[in-house]
Amino acid sequence: MSQFDQVSVVKKGNVYFDGKCVSHTVLMADGTRKSLGVILPSTLNFGTGAPEMMELLEGRCRVRLKGADHWTEYRGGESFSAPGDSSFDIETLETLHYVCHFG
Repeated sequence: MSQFDQVSVVKKGNVYFDGKCVSHTVLMADGTRKSLGVILPSTLNFGTGAPEMMELLEGRCRVRLKGADHWTEYRGGESFSAPGDSSFDIETLETLHYVCHFG
């Protein structure tokens, strides 16, 4: 789907890593929460509270889950998942547009 209908959006953005990642929280009609954002080319480490599925809309990155020895490359149209109470490294090779699905 190319858009979310009947949602609420938290007006204040979430700005991380000196502006390298900016997202907005989207609250769905069924009560679930997502974030919609952009990560500029960089290498970052994200911690996870809940399990996350990153849906990549556009761009290219490499991801290494906590405890993994290897990086896996992803691009727009693909997704990856990270477990809760964990972390992942992400190297954004091209500006990355994403939706993060929590839970």
